Amino acid sequence: MRLAEYTDYTLRVLMYCAAHPDRQVTIAELAEHHGVSKNHLMKIVNDLARQGVLQTTRGRGGGLRLLQRPADIRIGDVVRSSETDFRLVECFDPDSNTCTLSPSCRLKGLFDSALRAYFRELDAVTLADLSVPSGRDAPAAAPMRAPPTRRTAAARVGAGSGTR
Repeated sequence: MRLAEYTDYTLRVLMYCAAHPDRQVTIAELAEHHGVSKNHLMKIVNDLARQGVLQTTRGRGGGLRLLQRPADIRIGDVVRSSETDFRLVECFDPDSNTCTLSPSCRLKGLFDSALRAYFRELDAVTLADLSVPSGRDAPAAAPMRAPPTRRTAAARVGAGSGTR
């Protein structure tokens, strides 16, 4: 599963706001910090304000801040609200499914279970779990595990032959 850039930036905005609970942050500040265009961030901030997650104040001294406590913002909810498509395979959408294997295919069930497990993990984490207030050192993050390597058919065949 791959998240859209929009979702990535949405999470960054929320994490940055959670790291600065004592003040309003500006879109210019966010854009500079993350290297993202102000226009792109404006769309994200407007969506988050419309959803009741952010409070925005216009004008001099304006900015944005969280309307909800970070502990009340589940990462799974953020991803669901900012992503537009969770169809991992064609058969997830009955309106456009043309797969001839659908009546007997077990792959859809596997992918459906994987998607549910993915959201179970995201739903178990809140914005508070991901945020460190500014001025504090963040605890060392666990190293990211590399995704499994892709094995080619030739590698699988050669692995069992015992020849070198």
